[in-house]
Amino acid sequence: MDTQAPAGERAAWADLPHRQVREFADRAMGEVPALAREILDTICREHPRMPLLVDDSGELVALVGIRRALEEFLQHLVYGSGSPQPHLEVFQDFGRGEGQQGRTLDSLQAVYRLGVRLAWRRLAEIGHEARIPPPAMYDLAEAGFAFLDGLVDQTVRGYAEAAARQAGERLRLQRKLTQALLGEHRPDRAHPLEEYAAHAARIGWAVPQRVAVGVLQRPARDCVAPAVGAEVLLDMERERPLLFVPDPGVPGRREQVHRALRGWTGAIGPAVPPPDAAASLRWATEAMGLIERGLLPSGDLLHCTEHIDALVLLPPEELIGALADRCLAPLADRGPTQRRRLAETLLAWLETRGGAPEIAARLGVHPQTVRYRMRQIKELWGDDVEDPDRRFELELVLRAQRLQGRLA
Repeated sequence: MDTQAPAGERAAWADLPHRQVREFADRAMGEVPALAREILDTICREHPRMPLLVDDSGELVALVGIRRALEEFLQHLVYGSGSPQPHLEVFQDFGRGEGQQGRTLDSLQAVYRLGVRLAWRRLAEIGHEARIPPPAMYDLAEAGFAFLDGLVDQTVRGYAEAAARQAGERLRLQRKLTQALLGEHRPDRAHPLEEYAAHAARIGWAVPQRVAVGVLQRPARDCVAPAVGAEVLLDMERERPLLFVPDPGVPGRREQVHRALRGWTGAIGPAVPPPDAAASLRWATEAMGLIERGLLPSGDLLHCTEHIDALVLLPPEELIGALADRCLAPLADRGPTQRRRLAETLLAWLETRGGAPEIAARLGVHPQTVRYRMRQIKELWGDDVEDPDRRFELELVLRAQRLQGRLA
């Protein structure tokens, strides 16, 4: 029986007589239990924090894994062909364990490299005793490192499975927390802080003194979630994702969120105590509606507290429209251009209560033009322009029209 190369077409190992290969494998197989124990003892000395789990039979899982890996590799030297492909679920379990404990794979890979180095040292001694030529031993070393790559692949697969499972579980728990903050799916709101704390503890989130809720507009249907940081909660399961920013006044928080959301359009409500999170969301939703209508700027994260005039004046369109019809009735029989110019002049006067030169500078016209328009305004409105209540109503509707883009 001709022995194939243990990794690819390694001619030197493939040319060895089967008897010599079998002798080498038998001698090495006989030392597997002691070699596995030596490897584990050395690993424990150099990595004392590595957890050692016991299986159902009372054996150390790591010891069983090392022993089985050595046996599979040696069996492949005699009976296998091509590169050895390990199918050891125990190494997937190692990876899952690291993922579940929140550790990185770096330490585990360092352990693997140490184990292969120790195994190779003993196999090289056995190869010398069995008079295996150096070129064939080089092939054996190459096969060993290929086998190590396979073990690492198994471990990474298990680690990825655990990480994906944990990420999914965290998202599920995080959604429960955001729903609790908004008072969804729970009619009894007698003890909201206790409810938040219970949900927050499961994901390691500290319930803040204040929270601001934002609404986001996806830049693309298949966009990935922005990297806002673990302390900022995201709910990407909604058509318009939600953002929960704890204690937004903390130094650096605003910059952190804006940096993560570069390229996104969104609106974030005022900071409120956690029980009032739904109110913050309501204002953010109002602002997003104005953004989508082109009445507030898009392409960035807009803060509601910086656009209070728009949020107060623009959403009640029917009411503001009815008030405008009444307050601006004196302009009804004027042409569009004259209506706009008189309205702009009236608003400038209401805002400044200044003289013709000041209003003219504000409007970019000649003072004499302002005086002419003011005479028309006083003829149209009469004593109403001197009444505080009427002036307030006029300024209200004219500011709303300016926010709507109807006035300069």
